[in-house]
Amino acid sequence: MKKKISWYIFKYWYTYLFAILCIIIAVTLDLLSPQVTKRIIDNVIVGGDLDLLPRLLLLVFMIGLGRFIFQYVKELLFDINSSKIAAGMRKDLFQHIQSLSLSFFDKNNTGELMSRVKDDIDQIWKAVGFVSMLIIEVAIHTTIVLYCMYNLSPKLAIIPTIMLPVMAGLAVFMERKLGKIFEEISEENAQLNTVAQENLSGVRTVKAFAREKFEIQKFLSRNKRYYELNMKQSKVFIKYYPYFQFVTKLLPMIIIIIGGYQVIQGEISLGTLGAFTEYSMNIVWPMEMLGWLSNEFASAIASNKRIKKIYEEKPLITEIDNPILLDEVKGAIKFNHVSFSIDNKLILNDISFNLPPGKTIGIMGATGTGKSSIINLLQRFYDATEGEIELDGINIKNLSLKQLRKNISLVMQDVFLFSDTISENVKMGDRYHIKKHEIIEAATYSQSRDFIEKMEDQYETIVGERGVGLSGGQKQRISIARALAKKAPILVLDDSTSALDMETEHLIQKALSQIEATKIIIAHRISAVKNADEIIILDEGRIAERGTHETLLGEKGYYYDTYIAQYGEYLDELKKDAVSDPEEVAECL
Repeated sequence: MKKKISWYIFKYWYTYLFAILCIIIAVTLDLLSPQVTKRIIDNVIVGGDLDLLPRLLLLVFMIGLGRFIFQYVKELLFDINSSKIAAGMRKDLFQHIQSLSLSFFDKNNTGELMSRVKDDIDQIWKAVGFVSMLIIEVAIHTTIVLYCMYNLSPKLAIIPTIMLPVMAGLAVFMERKLGKIFEEISEENAQLNTVAQENLSGVRTVKAFAREKFEIQKFLSRNKRYYELNMKQSKVFIKYYPYFQFVTKLLPMIIIIIGGYQVIQGEISLGTLGAFTEYSMNIVWPMEMLGWLSNEFASAIASNKRIKKIYEEKPLITEIDNPILLDEVKGAIKFNHVSFSIDNKLILNDISFNLPPGKTIGIMGATGTGKSSIINLLQRFYDATEGEIELDGINIKNLSLKQLRKNISLVMQDVFLFSDTISENVKMGDRYHIKKHEIIEAATYSQSRDFIEKMEDQYETIVGERGVGLSGGQKQRISIARALAKKAPILVLDDSTSALDMETEHLIQKALSQIEATKIIIAHRISAVKNADEIIILDEGRIAERGTHETLLGEKGYYYDTYIAQYGEYLDELKKDAVSDPEEVAECL
């Protein structure tokens, strides 16, 4: 749920109130100076009272000192408050994004989300910091200046009173012009970030296909559009800002001409004119600030609208109000006539299987047949369109998401390692409880201990972004170690050994057979699933074949064809040695 900006501001109302009090004091002290100027002109210069001069000069010094202190305090408080508000908003926005379902991330790119979390929050940070401080200061300053002007000369005060609403109207008009442009700039900034982020993340692919020129051109086209929008913003600002400057230069001149005439006529004193002229100079800067403040405020409003759109997104996967908490997860998994569709496209159709605790199921099939979707449904990244999925006899929709996912160790097809130490990447599954010896044990099982301990810093070696610096096989083995170190009752391996050589894969499979857990193994290699208690073959989202390694070989379907494709040459060699029985061949393999 989105918290309004006012909620964050009211959280620090007491410090904001004290900061506003400091603004009032600082502005009041600042506007005492023209009164001192009036006395110096009327009493000292014109009246000749030189004894009064030292006291007036001391008063000028005290006013300057007091103004310095209170200006410092109010700026410090506004900076502290705005920093806390920005940190809180960024935290809440990030938490909300983390709570959203995977379907949200399927539709939104990383660069755009980074712009919302960083750039848009920064715009609001400025708005609740020095921008709002200056708006308040402008309002207080203008009010006190007008009061002092009317107190000195009501006739002369009419001139700035007329000018102020004209300038305010111009500022509002300019803000409306800039508001639409700011939205376009922010959207283009998000696109620019996306292009840069994708290019830098995939820099090896770019270089491998010699696409540097194409990618540079793609970036430059976005950069050009970003430049054009910023120029469009500048043109609007430049078009209207001179009006503010013109009025601010014109006002003191009009005051001096009309006020000088009043001095000659004896209507006001020379000191009053001097003080009034100083006040007219003081009211100039609020008028000049109106345009710039409108500019910044328009940007913050546009940023808040974009953040609001993200908060309008709701997670599709939610817990029931009182989820069931299992005392112990044993790992029994049941798919009961499960079907799954995305955007009216059928991914899985009538999938059923029963996996008792400690047993293993292998899942095979061509690319795009829905193998990984089974894992996504089991972890409730998505919900099944039809049917039920049970864990230990309980519908997973009635379980706590935290308990469900905490009890599943997953080795994903797309290995992701964070820019951290190997140790921290392995401990990710339960970083506060996994001990050093458990990390080493997991590394041993995953056949990664040898290459890790050959590194200079061993387990404290920092891997680059997404595991840069490690081979595909090394990243897979660390990912397997991460899953094993978690020691969850359910272990899911999604094509987790595709980058490994046959010998290393065999050693890992042998080690995995010693792990007491319910296992789901998705693979393209026969060697990864042949020892499973049951193997299912998916074809266009349906179960086309099911059985053990031996029974599926006997059916001579997809599984058998895959077996021949992968081991055909080896089988030919065995035939030469008069080994023809499939079961005997399987034992040899």
